[in-house]
Parts: sequence; C-alpha cells; structure tokens
Amino acid sequence: MKITCVIPAYNETEKITTVITNLRSLVDEIIVVDDASIDDTSLLAGQAGAYVVRHIINRGQGAALRTGTALALERGADIIIHFDADDQFQASDIPAMIKPILDGQADAVLGSRFLGVESNLPTIKKNLIMPVARLINRLFFGIRLSDPQSGFRALSRKSASSLHIENDGMAHCTEIIYKLFKNKNRVIEVPIKVTYHEYGQKFSGGLKIIKDLIIQKLIN
Repeated sequence: MKITCVIPAYNETEKITTVITNLRSLVDEIIVVDDASIDDTSLLAGQAGAYVVRHIINRGQGAALRTGTALALERGADIIIHFDADDQFQASDIPAMIKPILDGQADAVLGSRFLGVESNLPTIKKNLIMPVARLINRLFFGIRLSDPQSGFRALSRKSASSLHIENDGMAHCTEIIYKLFKNKNRVIEVPIKVTYHEYGQKFSGGLKIIKDLIIQKLIN
C-alpha cells in the first residue's frame, strides 16, 4: 500500500523543509509541485527528500494539485494525500486521515476544522467566508459538510483516478468536493487542527472564491 503526499508550493522556502521533514516517516513518497516559484522552493524540497516537479509559469493551486495527483497515480500511489506547503496542517493528523480508507470505510476523507479540534481560524474566514461557502455547497450542490474549503484530504486510488480538477484557482476545493459526491464516493470528514501562522486570504480573495463557486455551479 503506497501512500503518496502531494504538496502544491509557491515561494515556500521558509516552511517547505519543515513540512517535508515532518511528513517523511508517515508516507512513502512526497511529491512537491513547485508552481513557478521565484525562490529556492524546488531546491530545498529536493534536498529534504521530495520528488519535485516544476511548472514553468504560475498556474494556481488547483493546477498544481492536478499535476501532482496525476503524477502520484503514474508512480503507483494507492492513497494520495493533498497537503499544504505552509506548515498550517499537522502531519500527525495523517494516520487518522487515511484510516477510513485503509479500513474500507471510505473512498475519500476530508479534514475538518469544525469537528471539535480547536483551530485558530481568522475571524473573517471563520465568521464570513466559511459560512457563505458552506451555504453555497448546501444550496447549489446539495452537499452538507462541516468544512467546505479544507485543502487537507486523502483519496483512494479509485477516487483520485476519477477526479479531474479543472479549476486552476482556489475554488478547486469546492470543485473537488462536488465531484467526489457526483462520482458517488463514500466521503468521511475527520477532525484536523490547522495553525495559521499568517492570514493570506484577504476579504477580496474570499469574494473571489465565492464568485468562482457560483461559476462552478453554472458550468455543471
């Protein structure tokens, strides 16, 4: 059973080595997709033990996940974990994330920041962006999840093989959720802890996510 962690990264020299070091004992392979960083992200990721591929232009996190997931499947992954490069996720949550798949109880597992484990979500994200995104998921897609935008997920090989990410930008989170349910995957949420070192999603960025979610509904 090969477990592969896919990490999209853009200008993450400060965190990437720590993230990879923390993951190495928990997975069989780490694939870093450097989305055209202008720093030493690729160099440091390779030195830390990751398999590194690089986009020649910046295409967005969704595109990086598409590249990394396809490569993980090509390299024989049985379970694929999507994990961020900014050291906000906890590597120690991985065993709980993959257990439902290993036990045959789920095809896909989504990490949730709203299931009892305390995460220091920024106020705007907690009280505005997340409730609106949760409402859009419920009204537009008929999906009820506690966390509508978590980037920490584990996919079985079957689930990942049927998942074709089209949104290059940040709305890929809802696209992935929508397609997991559309493809009749068994989806489970498990609690995760997220530590925000800084808050990179401005209010305008939150509105962009909401706009992209509405567009996603219109094209499906």
